[in-house]
Amino acid sequence: MMPMMRPRKFGRFRPDGNFWTVPNALSMGRVLLVVPVVWLILVDGSLRWIFALFVVMIASDWLDGRIARWSGRVSDWGKILDPLTDKIAGVAIVLALVFRGMLPVWFLMVLIARDLFILLGSGMLAHRKGRMEMSDWSGKVAVGAVTVTVLAALMRADDPVMRFCLFATTGLLATSFVAYGARYARLMSRGEPPGEDAPGATSDAIREEPGSMD
Repeated sequence: MMPMMRPRKFGRFRPDGNFWTVPNALSMGRVLLVVPVVWLILVDGSLRWIFALFVVMIASDWLDGRIARWSGRVSDWGKILDPLTDKIAGVAIVLALVFRGMLPVWFLMVLIARDLFILLGSGMLAHRKGRMEMSDWSGKVAVGAVTVTVLAALMRADDPVMRFCLFATTGLLATSFVAYGARYARLMSRGEPPGEDAPGATSDAIREEPGSMD
């Protein structure tokens, strides 16, 4: 049996739970799937293979969360890995499309800036408050919009359709960024829950309300 990874404390945040779980393995597997997708985009490979890999990635994203909940194995590691994997996949695929001239550079910059600020905010919140917040609906919608824009680019959609996807997705990314900023400010200004400094108290704090790393 694989030994449980010993939690390492980052400021006041100490990830709980076993790192080596099926949901976490699915999250890491999605990162590996990004490699052939990016390669196929760069070499103008088969759209059937690209779409097939997309389906597998989307299915694994849905499945890892369901398995974690069904098995009661929701962990801090999963709350870090799942959104981080989505960000790595999104930026890598959009970068490949920018390199091919199928998406504009400014769209990539917007995506990178938004993801970096959210990651920094999540890290600051975890360090100071000892909690890792889960993603909310605005982040999920924004990620879904990025996926639609990527698919539109791969299918070489007409210019009006492409412009609509780009600007609509940018608006949703900005909306989710503002929503996360407001949530971070609210959580950072709150007083500490009783006993949050105690070892093991982090896990309870994490489950109090949905938050934001997606």
